[in-house]
Amino acid sequence: MSLQSLTEQIKTIVGTDSGLNASVKFVTDEGVIVIDAKQVPNVVSNEEAPADCTLEISTSDALDMLSGSLNPMMAYMNGKLKIDGDMGVAMKIAQTFGG
Repeated sequence: MSLQSLTEQIKTIVGTDSGLNASVKFVTDEGVIVIDAKQVPNVVSNEEAPADCTLEISTSDALDMLSGSLNPMMAYMNGKLKIDGDMGVAMKIAQTFGG
């Protein structure tokens, strides 16, 4: 799967108003995905931008996380997911993605 596929899935999950009220950046092996949920409608893009919380994960692991086959907490504990920044935002994004 590609970065574009992952971006589209995240856009669908986030919707127009996720209620996150924060910015989140996914840094993958294929590029970045930035969710700006400080504005409504929320904006999801592949443009580099600062974020309140940065999640570093491979594209395939991110897709597994979104599909439910990889638990976000287990991904973090196993080193497949690295988090930098606001841990409260990281917890909210995990809830948004069903973790």
